Amino acid sequence: MQNTPESVIDRNLKQQRLFFASHRTRDVSFRLQQLKRLKEAVLSHRDKIADALRNDLHKSPEEAFLTETGIVLTEIRHHIKHLERWAKPQRVRTPIHVLPSGSRIIHEPLGVVLIIAPWNYPFQLLFNPLVGAISAGCCAMLKTSPYAPATAAVMTEIIEQCFPPEYISITHGNRTVNEALLSRKFDLLFFTGSPDTGKAVMRAAAEHLTPVILELGGKSPCIVDERANLELAARRVAWGKTVNAGQTCIAPDYLLAHVSVKERFIENYKRAIIAMYGEDCKLSPHYPRIVSVAAVERLQKLMQRGTILFGGETDAEQRYVAPTIIDDVLPDDPIMREEIFGPLLPVMTYERIDEAVEFVNQRPKPLALYYFGENKRASEILSRTTSGGACINDTIMHIANHHLPFGGVGNSGTGRYHGRDSFAAFSNPRSVVVSSRLIDLPFRYPPFKYFKVVRKLL
Repeated sequence: MQNTPESVIDRNLKQQRLFFASHRTRDVSFRLQQLKRLKEAVLSHRDKIADALRNDLHKSPEEAFLTETGIVLTEIRHHIKHLERWAKPQRVRTPIHVLPSGSRIIHEPLGVVLIIAPWNYPFQLLFNPLVGAISAGCCAMLKTSPYAPATAAVMTEIIEQCFPPEYISITHGNRTVNEALLSRKFDLLFFTGSPDTGKAVMRAAAEHLTPVILELGGKSPCIVDERANLELAARRVAWGKTVNAGQTCIAPDYLLAHVSVKERFIENYKRAIIAMYGEDCKLSPHYPRIVSVAAVERLQKLMQRGTILFGGETDAEQRYVAPTIIDDVLPDDPIMREEIFGPLLPVMTYERIDEAVEFVNQRPKPLALYYFGENKRASEILSRTTSGGACINDTIMHIANHHLPFGGVGNSGTGRYHGRDSFAAFSNPRSVVVSSRLIDLPFRYPPFKYFKVVRKLL
């Protein structure tokens, strides 16, 4: 895709501000109409979206639907069903010292927002936040990733079919376009990507005091306890690690296995990989590819330390990296310091759960944490660690529940979305007190004759 010229960005931004100022987007019926229009367009483009994701990332049609199109469609339907209730003024209690008044919260749209998507889930991570922006009543400028050009082309077709550019517009290009966009003033910046780029986004936002939602990544730990169901744990970790060939911000990044179960877990992991993708994953129609040759080369370097117990095969020309287990890694090895973003699983062991907890807590707060074992021990782990989200005896699945807020903490991000939280993310909760015109109590006015009474009430 060619870089969108700055003149087009400026024109669209100016038109979107004028369109938002017309107040058309505040009408809930207008928002519902746009959501329904988007839903129909996504449904009619399902095959094109699947073909594009196959082209960009070698995703199977099944994985494309489960992790991209299906999630977006579910989100749209959820907003259509609940938007009218979410948008109603919310009555709240009024304390006695504020009487005679009534209090409520009005959710109003923030304005013109910028949504920047990454390449790993190029459709889901652009359109899912867009649903929240439309639902809240915002205008939006979208930015695709240059590393998923086929998907960007289909998304452009959908957006231009559904919306005029003064309402929703879509831009393309490299880092230069990102910099141009970030230098403009928006009412919210929504960014999904790496922590390093997230810092640049936050710096740019600070120039205009623009609020940000940053959905970042990090090293999400996976703890397998001695009482875990090892066959189940291995299958679910293998699935979570190989969805999109591990190019998932909430993929289990590294394994902390109890020393007594490590070998059995690894054997079960190998069997799970073969059951899903066959003896040669390269031949499987369901195994995705790495986004670029450069990304393959980066993963090859990460495999240079430690002992490869399974996998390890790569083909840079075909952007292929096999599911790989790496033993004998050290905490300071590059693979334990960098977010892997690939199908490599480094394995470390612990003897006491305190060791695993300490290891996790000594590192930046992760986007996700996974624990396999008994529920009682799981509660202990959750109470002694922190992460953006967590799964007990599973991986990845917390992102599939639109009733749960999704987001990071600390280095892994700030802000939440999905479901009602997406509506809230693009809204301003405006506090309103409506006071009586007929009664005016004298308590608050000088010379404060009734101050002793007021103090008791407070």
